[in-house]
Amino acid sequence: MELTLSTPALLFPAVSLLLLAYTNRFLALAALIRDLQSKYRDTHDRLLMGQIDNLRRRVILIRSMQTAGVASLFLCVFCMFLLFAGFILLGKLIFGLSLILLMVSLGLSVREIQMSVTALNLQLSDLEEERRQGGR
Repeated sequence: MELTLSTPALLFPAVSLLLLAYTNRFLALAALIRDLQSKYRDTHDRLLMGQIDNLRRRVILIRSMQTAGVASLFLCVFCMFLLFAGFILLGKLIFGLSLILLMVSLGLSVREIQMSVTALNLQLSDLEEERRQGGR
């Protein structure tokens, strides 16, 4: 396989958009955590603490997603430098490592989405339980 400078450059827009999406998710979760923490201080509701704990785990996942994405982008740039300097084999190895880190980032993203859906389902089941009890 021939690896040119333009090949790793193809990942730049994708990784940049992923990092932007990860940052937006992080900011949304941070705002939600602040809101829930304020509500918890007023009510000491155990359900709120469970939600906050879930959000804490998701924030840690997002940090890991961002770290793997940034490392992938860094290795893409390093790969381009190696290719420019004529180190083709090393450039290929670094590019492969960059792709692996990108896959790690995407895999963590899938896990974070699963956690998000689980949290939403728990919230909805709590509302359904309230509705059933109120309908009696």
